[in-house]
Amino acid sequence: MPQFSVDPDISIANTLSKDFYCSETIFQLSKEKIFCPSWQFIGHSGQVPKTGNIYPFTLLEQFLDEPLLLTRDKENTLHCISNVCTHRGNIIADHPCSVTNLRCRYHGRLFHLNGQFMSMPEFKEVKNFPAKEDNLTSLPLFQWGKLLFTSLNHAIGPEIFFNEMMNRISWLPLEEFIYQPDLSRDYLVKAHWALYCENYLEGFHIPFLHAELNSVIDFGNYTTELFRYSNLQLGIAKEDECCFELPPGSTDYGKKVAAYYFFVFPNMMFNFYPWGLSLNVVMPVSLNETRISFLTFLWKEDIYDTGAGSGLDTVEKEDEEVVQNVQKGIRSRFYEHGRYSVTREQGTHHFHQIISEFM
Repeated sequence: MPQFSVDPDISIANTLSKDFYCSETIFQLSKEKIFCPSWQFIGHSGQVPKTGNIYPFTLLEQFLDEPLLLTRDKENTLHCISNVCTHRGNIIADHPCSVTNLRCRYHGRLFHLNGQFMSMPEFKEVKNFPAKEDNLTSLPLFQWGKLLFTSLNHAIGPEIFFNEMMNRISWLPLEEFIYQPDLSRDYLVKAHWALYCENYLEGFHIPFLHAELNSVIDFGNYTTELFRYSNLQLGIAKEDECCFELPPGSTDYGKKVAAYYFFVFPNMMFNFYPWGLSLNVVMPVSLNETRISFLTFLWKEDIYDTGAGSGLDTVEKEDEEVVQNVQKGIRSRFYEHGRYSVTREQGTHHFHQIISEFM
């Protein structure tokens, strides 16, 4: 198994070995090493708006494939629990609905909406029953505004992933952001998930690939800020282009901020524009295929699709083309690793360091 290490000095560091992107063994290992300890987006509170509402989903379908369930109990508390019956492993809920409790249709085992065991037919003679293991596993649930996140093994708390982003834009009223399914869509990219993330993590390519975006962003003032398990690319608007109206208390007050591009390791991109949020979730499908969900949350509908937050479908297609070409090229016998631009690829270098740490 290759050992991944990236020198902390970007001026002398090499990029990750191509083995990370080309080995099926490493790809499978990344499930437990990278994705299970990290925090993953699982939906929004509007999916379970009332007491008794339940919403089944699969966490990172075709990759982690973990059946989970969002519930809102009679005390109006949100829960994220396993959707697998503790008797024989049947899936409990298969569609969103409103219920008073959770009942497995296989043999009638009953659970409270917080996952606690209630009753089971024909089990009077079973000794040492019920036990703790008869409850549905409860997962940690982190909520920011309407956005919900969980972690499968929650070895690391959510604060270290989200705090810098939350503090930086604390003035934004996220509760007013409304999810728009008609403006959201998925893209299937024939490339390794990390290659897609790396492309996002540097603005180096903007003048070369994204003519429309480059026309509204001041590339000379484009900056990257690094945090523990996240980072920020700050997009500054050119003169007269759409930008945020920042409050005096903002760290960025006085700047013409066109976009906040936050990346949260390993696979979430929070793109805040003056009109709202485009949340991009990178979901591995296979070694050479990745599904990207573009989830749109509108805040100011009247300025939607303006400034840096316009033409996102075009930008995505441009990114897809180059990332898919990298996927082809990285397998070459003449390529092993690359080097970093000290001024423009700090985000990619940071990403590779975290991957090395987790692997």
